[in-house]
Amino acid sequence: MSLQVADRLGWADAMTLVNAGIGVLALAAAVLGEVRLVAQLVLLAAVADGLDGVIARRFGSTRVGPYLDSMADIVSFGTAPAAFVFVLASEEWHDTGLTLSADPGPVAVAAVVAAGFVVFSLVRTALYTVYVGEDETRPGIQNTLASSILVVAYLAGLTAVPAVLAGTVVLSVLMLAPVPYPKLLDRDALVLGAVQMGAILTPTALERLFPRALFVCALAYLLLAPRFYWAD
Repeated sequence: MSLQVADRLGWADAMTLVNAGIGVLALAAAVLGEVRLVAQLVLLAAVADGLDGVIARRFGSTRVGPYLDSMADIVSFGTAPAAFVFVLASEEWHDTGLTLSADPGPVAVAAVVAAGFVVFSLVRTALYTVYVGEDETRPGIQNTLASSILVVAYLAGLTAVPAVLAGTVVLSVLMLAPVPYPKLLDRDALVLGAVQMGAILTPTALERLFPRALFVCALAYLLLAPRFYWAD
């Protein structure tokens, strides 16, 4: 029996696969210790994730689409951000002279926090795929949003390891919080995507203008969207 790949996958699925590929590149960058590149690639994966939704609404989706999307999210917005957090902490501690052999405690904490982020992202993705319809308001913050906040905070200059680890824990829990979050309208997603591309391509330009603007927008959505977002 043929898998009939060409017949069963659509344009939105192709963009989802691009998202997953970018996530793998982010993991490779993490292995090389390229922290800023990991952050840029996670943001680029988020752009691809937004585009696959726009394409699906424009050209239609396929039966396999939700499953591909879920698996890609685990790579790009679960595993890659967790690797980012761990490598960021490890690089920072290495620069200050802290090593695993000298004091394994902090490294173990970073590993546990990073693993927790993956677990919460995995649980949220699985529950969303099975129990939440495409047009329903989604409980908990999107793992895309949680990942974007983590990496754009770094690009904006917020690099203190204790703050990053604490923020990772908070964002992990918020992914399963019983708070409804509306989906962004396409017009808003495109505007934020433009700012996001600025943060990806020129993260340090104009005193980190684009990452800082995106960070403010992400926090505003995180705090205000459940009650005040005009998409409703």
